[in-house]
Formats: sequence, structure tokens, C-alpha cells
Amino acid sequence: MQKLQQDQVWKIDGGYLRIVRLERLSVAYKFLQDLMSRDGTHHEVSKKEFTRLIKSGSLLTSEEIHALGKPG
Repeated sequence: MQKLQQDQVWKIDGGYLRIVRLERLSVAYKFLQDLMSRDGTHHEVSKKEFTRLIKSGSLLTSEEIHALGKPG
């Protein structure tokens, strides 16, 4: 089981989730269609709901995030 941490980026079907704020019982995250643009929508859900969202997703490493963020 992966431990949730602030600023993690998860790739899911349809986009990316970046953890903005992590609390004991809730997670505030930003949903992004594209990592290159900073446009996205903010959401706040319980930790249980968030773990359901990322169940089929994958945690990106910092190298993967940088590679996706570079143009070209």
C-alpha cells in the first residue's frame, strides 16, 4: 500500500490528480487534463473516496513528471 503524501501526482484514466493538501480524514486535490498546462479543477474528498479514485491509477515518479512536463 502506497502512503499518500502532499504533491504526489497520480495518473488516472482521463487525466492526472495532484494532492494539494492532505489531512487526517480528507484530501484536497487538483484534477488536470494535461500536466503541461496548470489549468485544472480543485476538489476535496474523504481519504476513502480518494483511494477509490486512484485504485486503477499509478503514482508518477518525479522523473516521469518532469518528462511529461517538458515540451517536445
